[in-house]
Amino acid sequence: MAGILLFASVYFVIMLTDLECDYINPIDLANGLNTYVMPEMAAHLLMFVVFLLMGEWFSMIINLPLAVWNINKVVNSRQFYDATEVFRTLPKHKRENFVKVAFYLLCFFYYLYSMIMTLVNESTDDIRTGSAY
Repeated sequence: MAGILLFASVYFVIMLTDLECDYINPIDLANGLNTYVMPEMAAHLLMFVVFLLMGEWFSMIINLPLAVWNINKVVNSRQFYDATEVFRTLPKHKRENFVKVAFYLLCFFYYLYSMIMTLVNESTDDIRTGSAY
């Protein structure tokens, strides 16, 4: 899931950069990105809830600021890109998405590390108890 969110954030950055270079018009940008805004937020919230239910407290805590940020944007109706104001708010949107890319990249590697450590610890526990065969 973290990999999907990472790729979605990279897609958002690419689209915003295309707008800045005049490769795409604001209406196409807003229509293209607004399609994926709510699924991205829902996927992140789902991941946050799974961490909560599974008792992965550290993973949940590192995801808490972004979850609160996303909920705040939805509550204040600021989650969608407005084609009429996108040029004025372009630096803010780019900065936000670059931060998301960095966050999801760090999380992706942390989750990968956690998964590998869990697998290694389980296999060493199996060898110690003799249940590896």
